[in-house]
Amino acid sequence: MNPAPGPARKQLRPTDVKRLNRDWRRRTDARLGLLVESVTQPFNMGSIIRSAAAFGVERLWLAGNATDPTHRNVAKTALGTERLVPWEHAGAPDAAAAAIRKEGLRLVAIELTGDAVPLHEAPLDGDVCLAVGGEDHGCSPALLAAADAVAYIPQIGRVGSLNVAVATAIALAETRRREWTAG
Repeated sequence: MNPAPGPARKQLRPTDVKRLNRDWRRRTDARLGLLVESVTQPFNMGSIIRSAAAFGVERLWLAGNATDPTHRNVAKTALGTERLVPWEHAGAPDAAAAAIRKEGLRLVAIELTGDAVPLHEAPLDGDVCLAVGGEDHGCSPALLAAADAVAYIPQIGRVGSLNVAVATAIALAETRRREWTAG
């Protein structure tokens, strides 16, 4: 026996989506940054930028050999959002960490390390900058040494890691969710 159908649902119109997003922006006070180290695949970079724009990242720092947001293939997945997130190439991870701290942000790397805490227990309150590393090797030892904390995304499946763009989106969403549910 099938359950009774619920109320008819329809997707929001663009003006309703703008109103909904404006309401969430009003609930958002913390500053959020993102450091991307050595992500070389343009499609991953485009997806990361799109997520950064969606969750209100105020600045994107690039380190190592990360692909610039101006790369033509980045736009294919960023869908125009690459113009919404200010960015700079900060050079080596330690220089990027110094630039981030100068802006008053705490640096939390998303990586699988022996001392990492689950993302839901990580110090994501207040003004924070998340850091993610390249597709093959993750965050470099220099970036991990420069981080204030390291967090990982718990997984129960039979895979050992997530795509860097997916992991970034999850971490950004958790950071905002934590802020929104805190008060």
